Amino acid sequence: MKNKGIIFILSGLLLIAAAFLLTGYNIYDEYRAKCSARQALDEIRIEEQDEEEQEDEPEIPDYILNPDMEMPVQRIDGVEYIGVLQIPSLNLELPVVSSLSPLNLKIAPCRYEGSAYKDDLIIAAHNYVSFFGNLSKLQVGDPVIFKDVDGNEFSYEVAEMEVLQAAAVEEMRSGDWDLTLFTCTLSGQSRTTIRCLRMNI
Repeated sequence: MKNKGIIFILSGLLLIAAAFLLTGYNIYDEYRAKCSARQALDEIRIEEQDEEEQEDEPEIPDYILNPDMEMPVQRIDGVEYIGVLQIPSLNLELPVVSSLSPLNLKIAPCRYEGSAYKDDLIIAAHNYVSFFGNLSKLQVGDPVIFKDVDGNEFSYEVAEMEVLQAAAVEEMRSGDWDLTLFTCTLSGQSRTTIRCLRMNI
């Protein structure tokens, strides 16, 4: 009987130690991701639009003439970025990686699919506080800005928030939304999903 009690105590201590280790790893992983995103943000060079050209005869951007064109990328440390996402009400400015993969998600938010040029861009990110962890705090009407590496700026407004099941791929793609942002909930069973409409069309 005494041995069983010791086994239970040791099992409990092991579980507590495992919980502390997992918490410590999650804190480290978020800190590392925040540093990676900040470093990429510092290195991304967004082309500035020439003010004199805008005052004279504004040049029609290539993406308007050819919305099916691929979004340009900028390569930093072997990772391709399509631009920068700003969410002022959450005090976020984040680089956006061109394609989604488990490794890329640990670096920065990633394009899940779509294009800003065709008004169907979907961006995913981990629920780190420094990434999309506070998406659920957004309100209808909050501004969201995406700037591609060529300096084209796309302004959006939050229109709706949904919670979708983790496997609801078609629902994520559905609807006439110009920009969608999503992240896992804490349980990992569903996705906090923010739908946005473009304001500067």
